[in-house]
Amino acid sequence: MTEETQAPTPDDAVIGLPEPPALGASALPAGTYAGTTVFVTGGGTGLGKAIATEFGRLGADLVIASRKEDHLKAAREALEETGARVRTVACDIREPEQIAAAFDAAEEAFGLPGVLINNAAANFPVPAEDMSPNAWRTVVDITLNGTYFCAREFARRHLAAGAPGSIVNIGASYAWTGGPGFAHSAAAKAGVKNMVETLAVEWGPYGIQINGLVPGLFPHEDMTADIKGNLAGTHDKDPCQPAMRVGRLRELGWAATFLASPYARFVSGHTMVVDGANWQRRGLVNPPVVTVRRQMGKEPFEMP
Repeated sequence: MTEETQAPTPDDAVIGLPEPPALGASALPAGTYAGTTVFVTGGGTGLGKAIATEFGRLGADLVIASRKEDHLKAAREALEETGARVRTVACDIREPEQIAAAFDAAEEAFGLPGVLINNAAANFPVPAEDMSPNAWRTVVDITLNGTYFCAREFARRHLAAGAPGSIVNIGASYAWTGGPGFAHSAAAKAGVKNMVETLAVEWGPYGIQINGLVPGLFPHEDMTADIKGNLAGTHDKDPCQPAMRVGRLRELGWAATFLASPYARFVSGHTMVVDGANWQRRGLVNPPVVTVRRQMGKEPFEMP
């Protein structure tokens, strides 16, 4: 192994990216979202709740949509601690009628939402050859169709009212690269990214901006069992990132609040990746290929 290809050692002067400001700090002026209603799908847990938290700290009224009532109850309790007014609505984003009812509830509570965060999605690892038609349809239906149905409902109401608005779609970096083991989600997220670029042009003349936001690794207590299992396969996550650390939840929230803010009005049709450059990481030498089946500990495929 040459000096250039050796792994970093403690005296390599590797310091990584600095930590962000402390929890509770804001990247925008206080009250930036005062008088603005922010509608967050999948906002009851995890990354959606973290994003909603930062909007709440900036004065937004929050409408949180989720399929699960227990998630909504926990979200309300957590988000009200920011001082925000919070309305929760049960909603399956695969059903346009439920989306319309959720927006009706939002308008009744706080007025027309000025910001939509399309965060809800479905995902789980599976070799493509093992994936059932129902698994494919479910992930695509929630992640791609649901995102479109929510964006459509938001835009139609804004067009009818003659009011500007902002949409942020939560994406994934494998929309660009592909995602072995996640063919359903990667295909759906590629559609979500394309939707950002398409609808930004269509709806820009009516005052509606739309952007994408791609999270990197942001560990949190609500991660699914499969993600926790994948993370457990590496003994230390920080040296696996070019930043030499993982993301802090507030950093994702700050990015979302900026993209939807008055300070980013000329930013539209753009997808921002917040992952410390991890998705662009490449080795000088490719490691041996390990099939998805082997990575998941599955036996060789056999026709059922």
